[in-house]
Amino acid sequence: MCESSLHRFGPSLIATRQACCWLVASIVIFFAAASPGFSEDAATGSPAAPNLVEEVWGLPLILPSIAYVVHPAGKGPFPLVIMNHGVAMDPKQRSFFPLVEFRDAAFWFARRGYFVIAPAGPGYGGVGLDMPEHGIHGVFFQKIGKCSNPNFRDAGLAVAAIDLATIKYLSNRKDVMTDDVIVVGQSAGGWGSIALASENPPMIKAVIVFAAGRGGRVDGKPNNNCNPDKLVEATAEFGKTARLPMLWIYTENDTYFGPDLSQRMHKAFAGAGGDAEYHLLGPFGDEGHSLVDAPEGVPLWSPLVSRFLDRIK
Repeated sequence: MCESSLHRFGPSLIATRQACCWLVASIVIFFAAASPGFSEDAATGSPAAPNLVEEVWGLPLILPSIAYVVHPAGKGPFPLVIMNHGVAMDPKQRSFFPLVEFRDAAFWFARRGYFVIAPAGPGYGGVGLDMPEHGIHGVFFQKIGKCSNPNFRDAGLAVAAIDLATIKYLSNRKDVMTDDVIVVGQSAGGWGSIALASENPPMIKAVIVFAAGRGGRVDGKPNNNCNPDKLVEATAEFGKTARLPMLWIYTENDTYFGPDLSQRMHKAFAGAGGDAEYHLLGPFGDEGHSLVDAPEGVPLWSPLVSRFLDRIK
């Protein structure tokens, strides 16, 4: 609906209209969350705990952005969970990227007493357009370059930098505890979480990743990674310095990072000295890569995450 009949007006109006659409979507989510009975536990169909607050925030970071937030009601302080979303390499897709990919997962953590924030990375929403031919340059910092020599490392560290900036911003709030942070990431967001672990920030307590990696499904083809050997090599580099406890969860029918590749990555990471508990779950639906995005996935991964969180207390 946001793109209809816009192309005849030129790129500047397209960008303006897309920014408005992103803002409208954010406002809709905010007010829907404030309505009684909006929240529901999709895994059980039962009403959600009434003491959760769901919001959309503006983040005044070096590159201003927005974030999806859900947390228990009350003054807190609450322990912090940062959730990193995946990426879309197509600028048009980034312009309409969902505000939160894993709402049910975010609710699961919030019901355990966590203050959950999922920052939208630079280059999404109204600033997601990248049209150099029209003088519009995006601020997407997670490109990996050519598949012949991809830069997986810096793409991951770009996510890590946003996480650290978000934590610094939240450290001024009295309702958030930013000294024992749990970082959760999916796909490219999971890769960024692994990169963050390699820096061992003192305020990070542990990292949990779902289907983590980069370069999956080149040209939209399943099980067609950009450069799997380079990805494994970069994973080993992160493992050389990462000392935070980590939980890695993959599925057998992930067509982005299949079992062979994810096991190679874990072996390289652990072999280099990284501390990662690896789990390969059975097939999930038509595409295992979306496990953490789907409400039906919560009962499958939550026991593993619960045990992990209990162990690191």
